[in-house]
Amino acid sequence: MSSYGLDAGESTSKSKAAAAKALELDPTLARPHADLGLIKMQYDWDFSGGEAEFRKAIELDPSDATAHQWFSQSLSYMGGRAQDAIQEGNRARQLDPLSPIIAFAQAEAYTYDRQFDKAIEMYKKAEADNPTFAVGHLFMIVPYQSQRKYREAIQEYRAYGQQAHNQNYAELAAALDSGFRSGGWPSAVRKGIEVLNAQYKAKTNYIAAYLIAELYADIGDKDHAFEWLNTAYQERCVLVVGLRTDPMFDSLRSDPRYAELVRKIGFPR
Repeated sequence: MSSYGLDAGESTSKSKAAAAKALELDPTLARPHADLGLIKMQYDWDFSGGEAEFRKAIELDPSDATAHQWFSQSLSYMGGRAQDAIQEGNRARQLDPLSPIIAFAQAEAYTYDRQFDKAIEMYKKAEADNPTFAVGHLFMIVPYQSQRKYREAIQEYRAYGQQAHNQNYAELAAALDSGFRSGGWPSAVRKGIEVLNAQYKAKTNYIAAYLIAELYADIGDKDHAFEWLNTAYQERCVLVVGLRTDPMFDSLRSDPRYAELVRKIGFPR
């Protein structure tokens, strides 16, 4: 749930406790290890520990499609393991070809490998097969925005807000659209940041700091981008695990502050 804007500290602590209780009741269960793998990778930034949990889950139940999906996504965000991520995503899809989330996650591995056209093609196929699956629109934002297809990106923000009845994204989409119509993408970014800032202060959106950093980076405002990235880091926003591969931060990669943040998170070399 923390990936969708809820308090990561609260949701991950509850998830850890539930996974530990599940394993106490039945040590042969696979899925709790996958849960712990996701938490260790995306919240604790314990990358070797997270991989060990995923491999344990897959050893106990090789047919658990969700374990392969989460492992694929974690590898995609972590960086340096693109082919492994794609392979795990493909395996998840083979095991559960009708799952909407797995179809989108399979394509996401190509997004973070910068194969944007292929990812969009796969996303569109998944969307056509699952037209009411709201979360799919979130996946499509990154490749569109990375290719500066801003109208398409704004439409995906809007579609997710409407289909998921998510007020945060509905407000953000409206602000981006209004700004874009009046002054292009820089104006859209300014209005979007205003909305996200309000959500951050109201504590209604716990991934707002990371999203603000993305928008600042996209218009080349490095100082504000790093300011908000450091806030997201300090608050252990789960999206920070994608720092090394998120295309939105390509403009920051030559800055020494970027290398320092990567070092502090502890990504594997």
